[in-house]
Amino acid sequence: MEQPRVKAGIWVAAALRMGTVAGRPGVVERRGDADAGGILVKLRGRAGFTVLSQVRTGDGEAAWMRATGPAAVVEQEADAYIARQISRDPDLWVLEFETADLQPPFEARMV
Repeated sequence: MEQPRVKAGIWVAAALRMGTVAGRPGVVERRGDADAGGILVKLRGRAGFTVLSQVRTGDGEAAWMRATGPAAVVEQEADAYIARQISRDPDLWVLEFETADLQPPFEARMV
């Protein structure tokens, strides 16, 4: 059974607050659909960048995957990935967080 989903705008506000509290500030780079938009998270760290994308596990639980791969990439690569996704889904939100270790400042099940 799939869990109920939180509206994207509410989730974004909570993630930004968690980032601030954790000392990993974030900004909204692009606003998407406030109710049902997907979310991409761009993490800026010492080693470079990574983009996290929302996914669902086989049992319907929310999770995140490193959409740009397991290793850090240069900013142009991260931005190109984001641009491709926006061209497919114009309702996407894009958040960016400053995080030295490329770990999200919010609770995230990684797959």
